[in-house]
Amino acid sequence: MARSITYREAINEALAQEMERDSSVIVMGEDNAGGAGSPGEEDAWGGVLGVTKGLYHQFPGRVLDTPISESAFVGAAIGAATGGMRPVAELMFIDFMGVCFDQIFNQAAKFRYMFGGKAVTPVVIRTMWGAGLRAAAQHSQSLLSVFTHIPGLKVVAPSNAYDAKGLLIQSIRDDDPVIFAEHKLLYDVAAEVPEESYTIPFGEANIVRDGSDVTIVAIGRMVAMAQEAAAQLASSGIDAEIIDPRTVSPMDWDTILESVENTGRLVVVDEANPRCSLATDIAAVVAQDAFSSLMAPPQLVTGPHTPVPFADSLEDLFIPDAQRVANAVKTAVEWKR
Repeated sequence: MARSITYREAINEALAQEMERDSSVIVMGEDNAGGAGSPGEEDAWGGVLGVTKGLYHQFPGRVLDTPISESAFVGAAIGAATGGMRPVAELMFIDFMGVCFDQIFNQAAKFRYMFGGKAVTPVVIRTMWGAGLRAAAQHSQSLLSVFTHIPGLKVVAPSNAYDAKGLLIQSIRDDDPVIFAEHKLLYDVAAEVPEESYTIPFGEANIVRDGSDVTIVAIGRMVAMAQEAAAQLASSGIDAEIIDPRTVSPMDWDTILESVENTGRLVVVDEANPRCSLATDIAAVVAQDAFSSLMAPPQLVTGPHTPVPFADSLEDLFIPDAQRVANAVKTAVEWKR
């Protein structure tokens, strides 16, 4: 049975259902059990934006508050995973990856390969990403491409509450390390989500909208921008197909390439900086593998190559919006050889 719940609630429900199902699942991170042991009412903050709130009392001893040391608790989660647990560690902001990156890319990502397939590391690292919350340059970056570059990591970026629940359950059950990236501006966005447990396989993109004139590949919150642009373009007679990869490692190249072969045009919408980004990666693969189908050069809609500004007006300019997507589509459609 489905009902409308928010992205935040969907993630919380996925954690609760997996912790109920499997006693080896634990949750750990900064402020996940904030306030425990202090004077006054014993409560748990549930992380910086309250995503895990309520789990502390539901699962005594399995929701762990950690010191403000990402290298320590991410390393502990990875170690626990190799020892038979299924930890879900909350890296408060994706920007903090620099503090614990060695544990992730030099250890967890390589264990299965270095031990000849005999070692598994079923750890999930939940983290927030993206701009728009007025959190400035050190708390607003889109760094999915950095993790995607690392062999051995799976990288998930759900764009809605339905996908968030199914993909998180899949992540917890997976035997490889998973970076589960939650866009902070999606937490209050609701969608129809089944009450029962379900999974969404990795590497299967979602065709959000069928279309024949142009393929728009959009990541995370940018899917909503693409949908808004597509509605605007439809009034001009341009029929856009929208693809949400859902996971960027593995990436569903077959769906993207098949769509471009049908439409002949590609627009990629990625909030991240343009250099060495997911947008440039997708455009490069399409240019290599579907060149004969392209009727126009791929168009990229990204943030500028600059830190995320703090000033409201500048941050709004930094983030790609529906009008920029629509303009890119028109450029692709009107392009002549």
